[in-house]
Amino acid sequence: MLDFDLAELYETETKYLKRAVRVNIKRFPADFMFELSKPEWDTLRCNISTSNSRCGTRYMPYAFTEQGVAMLSGVINSDKAIDVNISIMRAFVLIRQYSLSHKDLTAKLKELETRYNKQFKDVYDAINYST
Repeated sequence: MLDFDLAELYETETKYLKRAVRVNIKRFPADFMFELSKPEWDTLRCNISTSNSRCGTRYMPYAFTEQGVAMLSGVINSDKAIDVNISIMRAFVLIRQYSLSHKDLTAKLKELETRYNKQFKDVYDAINYST
């Protein structure tokens, strides 16, 4: 998800969301959040037909992964972000309880996590190697 969409979700301004990220940058490794490049932003705008109100942005938007969205809800200081963070934590607890009661599901989740981590590492290495 992009920073301006999340700012709307968390009922805050994009500049405050970005400030919270910069102040807490250690909480956002590359697999949680990254800043789009100008060509990436142009391609994305073209593909999703964003409104003209965003085309004059001075700063490229941040893109957040699922983990980044969860982390973000912990650093944004708004009532909505607090509610979202609590919901995320409760969902994690429910998933953990369910997985502990279903061993075959736990094994499958571990397998998927390992595959995801390897795939992300390969993509991350390719991006960093090319720059």
